[in-house]
Amino acid sequence: MNILVTGGAGFIGGNFVHYMINNHPSDTIIVLDKLTYAGNLETLESVMSQITFIKGDIADRKAVYQVFEDYSPDIVVNFAAESHVDRSIENPEVFLTTNILGTQVLLDACRIYGITRYHQVSTDEVYGDLPLDRPDLFFTEQTPIHTSSPYSASKASADLLVQAYYRTYGLPVTISRCSNNYGPYHFPEKLIPLMIANALNDKPLPVYGEGKNIRDWLYVEDHCKAIDLIIHKGNVGEVYNIGGHNERANIDIVKTILSLLGKPQSLITYVTDRKGHDLRYAIDPTKIHNELGWLPETTFDVGIRITVDWYLNNRSWWERIISGEYQDYYEKMYGNR
Repeated sequence: MNILVTGGAGFIGGNFVHYMINNHPSDTIIVLDKLTYAGNLETLESVMSQITFIKGDIADRKAVYQVFEDYSPDIVVNFAAESHVDRSIENPEVFLTTNILGTQVLLDACRIYGITRYHQVSTDEVYGDLPLDRPDLFFTEQTPIHTSSPYSASKASADLLVQAYYRTYGLPVTISRCSNNYGPYHFPEKLIPLMIANALNDKPLPVYGEGKNIRDWLYVEDHCKAIDLIIHKGNVGEVYNIGGHNERANIDIVKTILSLLGKPQSLITYVTDRKGHDLRYAIDPTKIHNELGWLPETTFDVGIRITVDWYLNNRSWWERIISGEYQDYYEKMYGNR
């Protein structure tokens, strides 16, 4: 099979490329990535000889069509997306361009050139949030879409477009909506890698509000296994929720990281809360378990130790990232809050 992985130099996409090479060595992997700030070729360095890499933008119709002409992908897995909520609040337009129009370009290419499966990697953020005082409530595939940020609105729009192409054109599509991922190669603007990097450098750890917001954490390799199952065995036209069964308050995540690194809690600095900050995410993955037999295999206690160890052993990967443009962004986000 020829598998086109868009956004394959990013966090989840890069982990998926590694996973597929290890578990499906006979498949041909083509990676299309724009290499924006969050795309890093070093993530793919150890497997570059085993893949075809193309630098390109999924919103560039001519470039995307050329990839389909040249490589005839059987399966397309779309990870390519602007994904940071704070950045979407600062500049919504780029999120709409990449996440919606880029998805449309990919879908059109799939229609014209033909594929056996198009898979859209989405997010539980399309469902909005859940109250902190109702631990019995979970997102299911029937939960109405109720977005909170330009980012989640752009991902929900893309999901609806994918479903429309299935209904209108009969395109063989699937969608997955995952909870917060963590693990190796995570860009250091997100909570867990940011806290690890700052703690290792004895810098303040910025926590929004009181840190009581709750997220369901999914180890990235478990996510990759779920997508592998969906693209090969999932039912066409279906949405699958992928959750980690690992709910934690943000402040508890931060304290766990400090404990693992032997750093003091005095490094925690509370900053002004994010606009429209969702309270709680929690996914019910019953459907993917019942239909495809998937369950998360990595508990948070195990996954967070693996993740912290990876950042300790790969300092050069993230130290090169937290400089220049990212430092300017960091100061803008946290400097005066």
